Amino acid sequence: MARKNATALLAPVFLMLCTLLMPNRSKAENVGGVEIVDRIVAVVNEDIISLFDLNQAIAPYRERIEASALSEDQKRENLFNLREEILDQLIDQMLTQQEIKRTKIKVSKEEIDGVVERAKKINYLTDEELRAALGQEGLTMETYREKIEQQLQKRRLLNREVKSKIVLTKQDIKNYYRQHQNEYQGKKKYHLRNIIKELPPLATDSEKQSAADSIQQIIDELAQGTSFEDLARAYSDSSLAAEGGDLGTFNFEDLSPQLQNVLNGLQEGQHTGVINSEQGYMIFYIEKLFTEAGKTLEEATPEIEEKLYDKIVDKQFKLWLSDLKKRSHIKIIR
Repeated sequence: MARKNATALLAPVFLMLCTLLMPNRSKAENVGGVEIVDRIVAVVNEDIISLFDLNQAIAPYRERIEASALSEDQKRENLFNLREEILDQLIDQMLTQQEIKRTKIKVSKEEIDGVVERAKKINYLTDEELRAALGQEGLTMETYREKIEQQLQKRRLLNREVKSKIVLTKQDIKNYYRQHQNEYQGKKKYHLRNIIKELPPLATDSEKQSAADSIQQIIDELAQGTSFEDLARAYSDSSLAAEGGDLGTFNFEDLSPQLQNVLNGLQEGQHTGVINSEQGYMIFYIEKLFTEAGKTLEEATPEIEEKLYDKIVDKQFKLWLSDLKKRSHIKIIR
């Protein structure tokens, strides 16, 4: 089974996790021919951000920019803008950590253990496999746990300073439901089967003609009333031929625009004409067509509350952080 990278392991649990710990880089920076080993680039109240810290955070993005096809002037401009953006993020992070320390927000070992165990369960990893995946990203279990602790603390700070002060009314929820009615109406679903006659890469004219003749013969048999499922078993080149070409059930909006176009207007028990694709010639059959039940306001309320909270919390957190910056001593040394 393919292993997910270490940063992705946190994503199912915390959407806001931003891992700034990277493999060690050289501390030296060359400016005007003079090698600067390290220096302070920002003072944030009683703490500092070093050039080394900044370079570590920039490193993976710098490599992409330098490997790009941009001109040297464009690369220089992009790196300058990136440096400003990353430095601002490091300052935000440091201010947040200072507030966590000031307000004495603690996270227990058991809470961190719980997150680690959920990450292993979600990604189907043993403890050894998780440690190996972390090692591939230059991380240890200890640093991984530290990042979890920081995120749990940040979440608690967010609840204390922002989320607890947000009040959602029933009218707010009702207005959102009304404005996004399409999201909560029943969705059209298609249970599809298909038949495919594959074409080899760089198919010759005779191979194309042979596949075209085969698919036309299938169309003719369908017109005579032969079961699509039987024809799929007999003639389809798909790996699902043994199941009668059964593709499963799909929401209409999840289908490709090309398939939406050919299915639109067809009814249950009908099939498309021949579709020419990169894989070969295909026919799709609508085994079942139905509309699932939509969600009432009451059923949709928990989902709407979460969406509204996320939207408001993000906005309010930025305002809170902006106010915190104004009350803090921040000095940037470029």
